[in-house]
Amino acid sequence: MSTRGHCILSHGFESGPDATKVTALADVADRFGWTHERPDYTDLDARREVSELGDVFARVERLHALAKAAAARGPLLLAGSSLGAWISGQVSLQVPVKGLFLMAPPIAMGKAPPLQAAKVPVSIIHGWHDELIPAAAVFDWAASRDAALLMVDDTHRLSDHVQASADAFAALLARF
Repeated sequence: MSTRGHCILSHGFESGPDATKVTALADVADRFGWTHERPDYTDLDARREVSELGDVFARVERLHALAKAAAARGPLLLAGSSLGAWISGQVSLQVPVKGLFLMAPPIAMGKAPPLQAAKVPVSIIHGWHDELIPAAAVFDWAASRDAALLMVDDTHRLSDHVQASADAFAALLARF
């Protein structure tokens, strides 16, 4: 069976590659004929001597290496939750991607650069009651990029909207 492309699904801070949301996205990728991988960043998140969010730039480097190799083989889509969304956006500027799927994306993150992303189709799901990332900031960022944006009645973890996240991801994959 030929593949339509490859998805790299990046978990959030202090989460893991078997987290509920990225697992749901992996199931969607399978259904749509995309291969996928879920990198493990837990070792980097534990590096609190670097910052309160662990070694963020080592996360970017790890994703960049995986994305560069995957993009050499064919179409690539990056997806991530929270810090995983931020690194996906950063890497999309360095490696050719078909699209981005961002869950609860941090628009601003301390001393790190603000969220950036390649000019590709972007789909976002974000909670109106996100206690870490203001909904208005995500709305403004999405509007400036003409990104697809699904705002839901949830908090940062989007735990009540795992299926909605999977459905939004499916809609993005269906575009390709």
